[in-house]
Amino acid sequence: MASSPFVVRKAAVLGAGVMGAQIAAHLVNANVPVLLYELAAKEGDPNGNVARAIDNLRKLEPSPLAVRATADQIEWANYDQHLTALKECDLVIEAISERMDWKRDLYAKVAPHIGEGAIFASNTSGLSINQLAQALPEALRARFCGVHFFNPPRYMHLVELIASAQTQPALLDVLEAFLVTTLGKGVIRAKDTPNFIANRVGVFSMLATLHHAQRLGIGFDVVDDLTGARVGRPKSATFRTADVVGLDTFAHVVNTMAESLPQDPWHRYYALPDWLRRLIDAGALGQKTRRGVYRKAGAEIQVLDLASNDYRPSLGKADEAVVDILKSADPADKFARLRASSHPQAQFLWSIFRDTFHYCAVHLHAIAHNARDVDLAIRWGFGWERGPFEIWQSAGWQQVAAWIGEDLAQDRTMASVPLPAWAIEPGRSGVHGPAGSYSPTENTPQPRSTLPVYRRQPFPDRLVGEARSYGETVFENDGLRCWHTGDGIAVASFKSRLHTIGDDVLDGVLEAIEIAERDFTALVLWQTEPPFSAGANLKKDSGARRKEAPSSVGRLFKKLRREAESLALKAARQVGMADQLMAGRLAEVEKIVEKFQAATQSLRYSTIPAVAAVDGLALGGGCEMILHCDRAAATLESYIGLVEAGVGLLPAGGGCKEAAMRAAHEARGADLFPFVRRYFEVIAKAEVARSAEQAKEFGYLRAADPIVMNRFELLTVAKAQARALAESGYRPPLRPRSIPVAGRSAIATLQAYMVNMLEGGFISEHDYLIGCKVATVICGGDVEGGSLVDEDWLLDLERTHFMELLATEKTQARIDHTLKTGRPLRN
Repeated sequence: MASSPFVVRKAAVLGAGVMGAQIAAHLVNANVPVLLYELAAKEGDPNGNVARAIDNLRKLEPSPLAVRATADQIEWANYDQHLTALKECDLVIEAISERMDWKRDLYAKVAPHIGEGAIFASNTSGLSINQLAQALPEALRARFCGVHFFNPPRYMHLVELIASAQTQPALLDVLEAFLVTTLGKGVIRAKDTPNFIANRVGVFSMLATLHHAQRLGIGFDVVDDLTGARVGRPKSATFRTADVVGLDTFAHVVNTMAESLPQDPWHRYYALPDWLRRLIDAGALGQKTRRGVYRKAGAEIQVLDLASNDYRPSLGKADEAVVDILKSADPADKFARLRASSHPQAQFLWSIFRDTFHYCAVHLHAIAHNARDVDLAIRWGFGWERGPFEIWQSAGWQQVAAWIGEDLAQDRTMASVPLPAWAIEPGRSGVHGPAGSYSPTENTPQPRSTLPVYRRQPFPDRLVGEARSYGETVFENDGLRCWHTGDGIAVASFKSRLHTIGDDVLDGVLEAIEIAERDFTALVLWQTEPPFSAGANLKKDSGARRKEAPSSVGRLFKKLRREAESLALKAARQVGMADQLMAGRLAEVEKIVEKFQAATQSLRYSTIPAVAAVDGLALGGGCEMILHCDRAAATLESYIGLVEAGVGLLPAGGGCKEAAMRAAHEARGADLFPFVRRYFEVIAKAEVARSAEQAKEFGYLRAADPIVMNRFELLTVAKAQARALAESGYRPPLRPRSIPVAGRSAIATLQAYMVNMLEGGFISEHDYLIGCKVATVICGGDVEGGSLVDEDWLLDLERTHFMELLATEKTQARIDHTLKTGRPLRN
């Protein structure tokens, strides 16, 4: 195995339940052929059970499939007819229910059919890998391990990799490389202890939350408001998360801990509360049964109230005094104020953090190889912004350790469980630093993995305390930094919040192109963290290193709205002045639109190749930047779309022009209308692709654009694309002088389609106006079908109709509403 690369030509997943089917879906997302096994149906088609499981994948939201048609690539299989097909598979993943006896029975059935060089892995969430290995023949045990995906497998970055005592070390290395690059996962090697790392720590944190909420009498809805985004965790927080996971599943994980860890100092936390048992016994299991801690009654969300043992409206919120504490940007100040406060909600938060810090410190040596593995496991598996050790270190290691010690001295049940010696040694400032993360078994910092696969990650997920330097700066303004790492490729990274595109970003793009043409072989647009870009900056200046102030575009939109409203009161005698003022403001906006078009055109016709490295949202202007690069490398989780219609506008940074040009290219002399209509629909409906694969279907990405599964490898892949273009003797494309357009007849057909939508109540009158203007631009204006135009003609149409929409009261209302609420307005 070590002498040649491990290639998964085909995989098999045993078990078509919730996890098994979604693991199979993610394998085909990565273009890995897969067999999905399930018990043969007792009646009808023997593959009926697996067929239903695959059909259900198409209905799940968020979708486990990159595009719904991907489900057709999963092969059906059952244990009665298809066991011999396992010999074709290089990787076999078992994902049946968490029953040791059921797994052992299945292993006995499939083991004789697993190929000699294949890896066999269990997706168990917490059962002992060593015990499972004993159910296998001796020869297969060396090729067996645990590979624990997190739900939903497509979206959760974490996979825990667990060896048994007999697993070949080389097997883990090649499997880790496959999981990292091919499936895009963050791999943590966990020790074979109950629930491994993420579930052990994450579930304990939830149990501590249950314990202290009950002790302090805090309602479930208030707890969720306190333990979600306010503390850097997912919005689902604690009890909503339990409902999503399934209260029965949560109880199973807790019971595993209770049964497997009888000597744990926190064992009393592992007792399920009576209210949870009652819900499970009543079949109220959470989201899957539409009732759990929460339920929906009509349009109202209700929450279980323990005092009445009934549901009430979910209206509980964190107290403003506690919210004020949580807003502190200084973690040391925040924790000092929480601990000092007498408010029950503040005491609750301090208690759950203190217990989690204490628990992680005491158990680190048993469950993980180092502190980094704990923090990354919790971030990747539970969605925390920072892991528990990172939070502790940020708040001041020595001070927090002293506070924990003081609290332990006053708690008779925990006084005998002090912090370990390493945690309180003098001078310790944390567990993460430039040399690595603390390992209790080695009593020294442990550096990151040196496996070759990680050479593809020049900037891995950074922990608090780790140094990070993004190359050498060659140019920087308030909106963009242009830099390089000595490889001849310039990288441009936006600095604005959500990487929105304002005036300074546009200036930066134009300057970066000029510098790259002069001093480098290629230019890559890459952000240090997602999203790629949330689009044009309607509200704030894109400067990231100073206090945010309204940008030129944002100021103009707001002033235009305020001044128009004020002048409306005097319209009878001052219409002329109002029109003049409106025209003046709009002229300033039009200059910015012209600059945007100049920036995208400069990307298209630069003398060096330009590559967009796309991850996360790429909306509006961000999408237009991508459309004008020579190539895009996009992570699977790239959500790309021209969404301007949602704020009453149309794409005017070259987006409509590109739609018209791409439609003409794809038609190849045939009837243009079907191709134009496809682009019209995605633009007029402001549709966003739900994956990079779907972005190809929408025409936002080219067929040749590579899809990258691991976002930390994106820059490497993008640079490889740029380098290949440069080394092939790159020349920019010739400017098209004759672009065939669909013309006025196609505009009329699209307008008729929209009239039906309007009369059916599916769109508003302003939606109709926006759609008409989109149709006019991408059809080339009021010309005969088949007329030939150039890019400038299309860009002028874009700009003209953008400005006409901007001048309307309803578009201004949409923009104003979006700026104030963050939500679209349909008017």
